[in-house]
Amino acid sequence: MTAIDQMLTTHPKAASIEAADVLARCIEACIECAQTCTACADACLSEDMVAELVTCITKNANCADICTATGAVLSRQTTVDVEVVRAVVEACRTACAACAQECEQHADMHEHCRVCAEACRRCEQACNDLLAAL
Repeated sequence: MTAIDQMLTTHPKAASIEAADVLARCIEACIECAQTCTACADACLSEDMVAELVTCITKNANCADICTATGAVLSRQTTVDVEVVRAVVEACRTACAACAQECEQHADMHEHCRVCAEACRRCEQACNDLLAAL
């Protein structure tokens, strides 16, 4: 059981999302994706061909920020506005898909882009799973 699982199960006013494990997995995926996208953007900045990676860097930064915000919103259980949660998770899914698609274009040349694309795809799937559970 992760710390995220523990926080969700010990919260005195846990949300009524039927599959709490799906919620925990989405929070974890968002945190992982935010870190991975931040690191990928930084790695892109260190590449000799940085000018060709501007779009990738931008999508990495956007995805990292959206994943961070999504993880934070999903962690707040005292009162849950399902419509807001749904909108944030849908935005996160969209950002992850866009970032993954961009990173996949560079994955053969830059290993960090391959790693980032995989993290984005995992987060995209976690968002899909949570949306299905809402």
